[in-house]
Amino acid sequence: MDLRKIKTLIDLVQQSGIAELEITEGEEKVRISRNGAPGAFMPAPMAPASIVLPPELGGAAAPLPTAAAAGPAEPAGQSVKSPMVGTFYRSPSPGSPSFVEVGQTVTKGQTLCIIEAMKLLNEIESDAAGVVKAILVENGQPVEYGQPLFIIE
Repeated sequence: MDLRKIKTLIDLVQQSGIAELEITEGEEKVRISRNGAPGAFMPAPMAPASIVLPPELGGAAAPLPTAAAAGPAEPAGQSVKSPMVGTFYRSPSPGSPSFVEVGQTVTKGQTLCIIEAMKLLNEIESDAAGVVKAILVENGQPVEYGQPLFIIE
């Protein structure tokens, strides 16, 4: 099995919520698990830390804000979320016009984008009729399961 393919599978397992993946191609077999072997050392996940400088170094008494607090608010409306882990594409091919633009009216079942997962192109359709208020992902960016892609009002 190709090393690039194995690295892609590892990335997909890390980004998704699955605990284990096993692939068999001919006589080759690969098993990728998020959990280590029984008895293996697994470091505990760490929470994001706040950075506080001591007053003698010019720091304030309050911790610096985290990235989550600085993020913009999501526009009001119905959110269309990614049903899978993959790469987000706004158009069917490079150079083609996008499926939808902000401000465009869409109908239920209309294709909004494509998510490529393991070389398969999956059309993502609108689950409601309305106006596209926001496109939350840039073209060619990786997306995760459940990540908001569009806001439709």
